[in-house]
Amino acid sequence: MNPKERLYKVLQGKKVDRPPCICPGGMMNMIIEDVMDIENVSWPDAHTNPNMMADLTYGMYKNKAFENFGVPFCMTVEAEGMGASVYMGTKNTEPRVTKYPINSSKEYKKLKNINVNEGRAKVVIDAIKILKEKDKDVPIIANLTGPVSLASSLLEPMVYYKEIRKNPGDVHNLMNFVTDNLITFGKAQLEAGADILTISDPSGTGEILGAKNFNEFAAFYLNKIIDELSNYAEGGTIIHICGRLKSIYKELNSLHSNAISFDSITNVKQVKENVSNKAIMGNVSTFALENSDKVSLETMCNSCLDSGVDILSPACGIGVRTKLDNIKVLLECAKNYNR
Repeated sequence: MNPKERLYKVLQGKKVDRPPCICPGGMMNMIIEDVMDIENVSWPDAHTNPNMMADLTYGMYKNKAFENFGVPFCMTVEAEGMGASVYMGTKNTEPRVTKYPINSSKEYKKLKNINVNEGRAKVVIDAIKILKEKDKDVPIIANLTGPVSLASSLLEPMVYYKEIRKNPGDVHNLMNFVTDNLITFGKAQLEAGADILTISDPSGTGEILGAKNFNEFAAFYLNKIIDELSNYAEGGTIIHICGRLKSIYKELNSLHSNAISFDSITNVKQVKENVSNKAIMGNVSTFALENSDKVSLETMCNSCLDSGVDILSPACGIGVRTKLDNIKVLLECAKNYNR
């Protein structure tokens, strides 16, 4: 099987020769300094140049790190497109929001609509078009910031969480506006040639929201995006949720994605026991990837595989200083694993 066939089949619940090894991009950044140096392409320039963006993610595949292409490399593209001020970071730091465009959910009409024909949204789309011509056997993953995480990048997070309790109607107006824009951006990425859609919503964790609010303010809007875009995502869909998942197992079963990805603090076996209708992806600690030796990493990767993950992947975005040799351990373990 080639990487695209293998990942497609896993997301469809079919048997494969071995687990795929991927890192989607977006919030789950896959880029490291070692590959920037090998390819002579680096941040922050690659965030605003489609050829550089494509070269970096292709470089990760070419240097035997992961079996996919994935852009962008941060979770600020949508926020910037909707009016947030963004600092583009450095070679070893990711972009971040520096100024929120609104002060309360009531002000959502002040936000801009994402224009996929300009700015960094266009850079991402153009990078996908370039990647489509590089290797048709490698899956391209489109990435969206989850609706809760995007809303709390447009509005100070503590204000957002307080307004969920105090002004839920206003928050729903904001969430609908945010979600419609995410659908527009996601559709453009998929139409440009991406095969699979990943939505990463680290701020939409059940640990912060609780089960009731997770269902109302996270799951509902995640499903709205999946329902609108699943026909465009030929290979399938993945949702990543941070934090401990124990309090929201029931809600995870209601998500419409083909796969669920989660943090290293969550027990894979417990997820397998409680979430029955999805491929399980994860969940090698990114702290360990950056700081552990290869023998320890092999043990961790094999433990994830023995616990039942269907797709081997880092549990979150990779630290930029993580060594390429450490990341290669994931793919080596996936290739050698025989369940």
